[in-house]
Amino acid sequence: MLAGQPIIILRENVERTRGFEAQRSNIMAAKAIAAAVRTTLGPRGMDKMLISSTGDVVITNDGATILHEMSVQHPGGKLVVEVAEAQDSEVGDGTTTAIVLLGSLMDETEKLLTRKIHPTIIAHGYQLGMEKALSIVDEQAIAVDYDDRETLVKVAGTAMTGKAVEAIKDKISGIVVDAVRQVATRTNSGTYVVDEGDIKIKKQVGETMHDAELIRGVVIEKKRAFEQMPTEVKDAKVALLAQPLEITKTQVKSKIKITTSEQMKAFSEQERESLRKLAETIVAAGANVVLCQKGIADAVQYYLAKHGVYAVEDVKEEDMKFAARALCGTIVNKPEELNEITLGRAEATRELPDTELTVISGCENPKAVTILLRGTSQLLVDELERAVYDGARVIQDAIEDGKVVAGGGSVETELQMRIRDYAATVGGRVQLAIEAFANAFEVIPRTLAENSGFDPIDMVVALRKAHADGEKYAGIDVYTGEVVDMYESGVIEPERVKIQAIKSATETATLLTRVDDMMVTQPRKNPMDAE
Repeated sequence: MLAGQPIIILRENVERTRGFEAQRSNIMAAKAIAAAVRTTLGPRGMDKMLISSTGDVVITNDGATILHEMSVQHPGGKLVVEVAEAQDSEVGDGTTTAIVLLGSLMDETEKLLTRKIHPTIIAHGYQLGMEKALSIVDEQAIAVDYDDRETLVKVAGTAMTGKAVEAIKDKISGIVVDAVRQVATRTNSGTYVVDEGDIKIKKQVGETMHDAELIRGVVIEKKRAFEQMPTEVKDAKVALLAQPLEITKTQVKSKIKITTSEQMKAFSEQERESLRKLAETIVAAGANVVLCQKGIADAVQYYLAKHGVYAVEDVKEEDMKFAARALCGTIVNKPEELNEITLGRAEATRELPDTELTVISGCENPKAVTILLRGTSQLLVDELERAVYDGARVIQDAIEDGKVVAGGGSVETELQMRIRDYAATVGGRVQLAIEAFANAFEVIPRTLAENSGFDPIDMVVALRKAHADGEKYAGIDVYTGEVVDMYESGVIEPERVKIQAIKSATETATLLTRVDDMMVTQPRKNPMDAE
């Protein structure tokens, strides 16, 4: 107001929320989203059924997938969804943990704001708490070696427990560990680097999920080009061709005038002879399998089949490059460039019965591998894929960092107790914010207990006592309700997953806490729209 006259500085379609109402709006959004995924946490968590506007159904307990399908509109809620997406892209697992922890931090923020603690003090306390938490997690970390397959299998099993793949968890865990170790590259400093693009996951509806297998090679979603070609080739020598095996058009326009049947016959014979030479060149180079990125002429298919060559046409460029890495071969443009060096090698190439899949397997030292998943329905194989992706990413994290931590709420309990002790050493109101930060970690063991059907108060008290007695790996056995050593029980997670969850949750909570004014631009109404 100025001299009694209102001064309008915002457009009519801007909705403004200020002060505690703005903070409360963001807090409620974060808590609501955390509550939506909280029941999926842990091995005994529930699944969510999500149905899109087009009727597509997704059944999953993967936090990132749930939030992606929810289509959140609230601006503060969108930040929470970004936490899950960042967690998933950075480390591949721990999305639900990050969201539940964020919801708990926002709940503690609400209590502090009610007690008139300034948002800046809360943010500072949370920052100090996070730095302390990260140092404690690093102290809790246990070294794991690339050659320690047994521990790595436990890490993969922990990530996949509670998902659709649990019935074959032991088999899939072994497959995932072997896949990641196969493509891991040792650096000059002695550490390992894994390119997640070197592991492909292929799905096939049919058979059962027990038929999942690790293919030391490539799976191509194409059948052989010609029915008379063999369905299986042993000791495969694979030609990788980028150009079509056809008569190519000339660069300039030209016409051939044919006036007699003899000329027509001669022209056809010459064309067929050219195509036969293409096939003969490939066979002479020693190839008995052909992967062609473009088309293969019918005549070439016929001549290749006569020589017992298995050929696939119109292979995607992505699959061609992956095959080159898996088979240790080279993609060439012309059959004349094929030789012993450019040919890829594998034990066998086969067409899977009743499928559209070609499997090239048994490569001696593949730089890329494929995990083939089977299932009785599309919903099942989709959830299997999500579980295997999580498992592969956590093994990648563990191998690259060489550090793991115990699960089952053991780290969170240790963090809660030690950060509370740390808070007592800090003076002023910041101490209250650090204590609130410590209290937020209780939500993880509490939720694990609730989702498993046990009394959360009893479990949290028992956990605190065990940690007070020096049992730093003590956590909840969700199947028996007892407090046990999680490391000995094989419940292990990569340190990177835990660190990323703490960072993502804390930084987003700090960001939302400092917001005291929200200006949301509403879409303008079209005056032509009917009332």
